[in-house]
Amino acid sequence: MKIAILPGDGIGPEIVEQAVNVLNVLDLKFEMETADVGGAGYAAHGHPLPEHTLKLAKEADAILFGAVGDFQYDSLERSLRPEQAILGLRKHLQLFANFRPAILYPELTGASTLKPEVVSGLDILIIRELNGDIYFGSPRGMRDAPDGPFKGAREGFDTMRYSEPEIRRIAHVAFQAAQKRDRRLTSVDKANVLETFQFWRDIMIDVHKEYPDVELDHMYVDNAAMQLVRAPKKFDVLVTGNMFGDILSDAAAMLTGSIGMLPSASLDANNKGLYEPSHGSAPDIAGKGIANPLATILSAAMMLRFTFNLASEADRIENAVKKVLSQGLRTADIYEAGTTKVGTAEMGAAVVKALV
Repeated sequence: MKIAILPGDGIGPEIVEQAVNVLNVLDLKFEMETADVGGAGYAAHGHPLPEHTLKLAKEADAILFGAVGDFQYDSLERSLRPEQAILGLRKHLQLFANFRPAILYPELTGASTLKPEVVSGLDILIIRELNGDIYFGSPRGMRDAPDGPFKGAREGFDTMRYSEPEIRRIAHVAFQAAQKRDRRLTSVDKANVLETFQFWRDIMIDVHKEYPDVELDHMYVDNAAMQLVRAPKKFDVLVTGNMFGDILSDAAAMLTGSIGMLPSASLDANNKGLYEPSHGSAPDIAGKGIANPLATILSAAMMLRFTFNLASEADRIENAVKKVLSQGLRTADIYEAGTTKVGTAEMGAAVVKALV
């Protein structure tokens, strides 16, 4: 069982270190190998996704990923910016299904910005398609406008597109996930405006015929964003495209008290996965030892569950996180009066202690 460890930039190395410590205490005999990625990859090797890093990621059974991005690289051409590393991994490894659970632990109800009666008991799953949509569509670029009211003016353009196989495979993943939960699936689109998402909706309806035990409804993305804030517990599983999923899952993160609590799994057709916290590299707090490592630790638990079929060990990690929260330990992002503020390493060590 080989894991590629890709810490990345900003707080990435700090939070990944704590997740690795948690995995090590389980004594599962994983082979782990670390490589540079993102800004660290560019600084050391001239590219955000160096060849040897991609080779390691392809050879590994799973990838534990930190975060990429740093303000100092914003002036680079787009193909060399740190964020291209994660897009490249998703594309090369065909990691098309992103699972982002948004769970509010009872101990963190007060950390959410929403009223307790709105979010208490929240447990929803957002499934985001990762390989298509406007992030990967072509043509794209900058040019002189060939038509329109400002013909001849400079313009930027991207292409939103989805093929039928791309939509069908994420639809099956979403329906099957819903079957394991409350059997309710909400497909989020913008079919009233975009041809791409009318196509998406039509295929979702067709695939639904194979899952009559799942209740399917459709919701425009603007309404979905509003409902996530107004009545988030009405949802069970949401499935949507790449761009909408990116936005909605970050919004859902704040329902849980902090984006520092939101893990994620990006899977291929065989459950090989890249596991990462949903937050970014946070270069403004990097090196200060105050980042929340729990999303990364919970991502490691997802890795044990999805890729390695080690459900009991995954449960152990998740229960250890619950125990630490019940003890009142909080990093700065989830701190509230009456609890104990701790740093990154202290929180990681507390989870390790709860496992021993």
